[in-house]
Amino acid sequence: MSSNLPERHWPRTYATDELRLQWEFLDFLRLTAATKVEGLSRSLGAAAPLPTSPVVTAMGVLKHLTAVERYWMSIVGGGVDLPSLWGEDADASWVLGDEETPETVIAEYRAEWELSGRALDGRGPDEPTALPDDKTVRWILVHVIQETARHVGHLDFLREFADGVKGE
Repeated sequence: MSSNLPERHWPRTYATDELRLQWEFLDFLRLTAATKVEGLSRSLGAAAPLPTSPVVTAMGVLKHLTAVERYWMSIVGGGVDLPSLWGEDADASWVLGDEETPETVIAEYRAEWELSGRALDGRGPDEPTALPDDKTVRWILVHVIQETARHVGHLDFLREFADGVKGE
């Protein structure tokens, strides 16, 4: 199966620029998350195999990560005037529309990466976020990295439940 995603590679091991390293790890994790959903059918991508978590689906994880990026990177970090994707309650960002497919949620997630990059372009790690919240650009990046990494772990299991595919 050929991928529509860029090639995924580990960040440099001899890193001397903290901010660049953070962006490289985030890109690695983003691509890992998208790869876990790529190639799934709509029914497998929308399957919720955990009875206690009916909104936790592979596609739902990417929708949630899209909302995470929008809020923390663009809105809080960069002060961009965009609508939040959280919705009325905590689960809203996980809920799938009937028209959504693995391809559409991956495309929306990738589009959000561009918005996030533009929102923080040229900002240093010690700079405060655009919305006053006593946070720095460094804090925002580390927060989004840990959030993405945690959900990549969920995607490992969701993909294996869906079709047995394992791996990084």
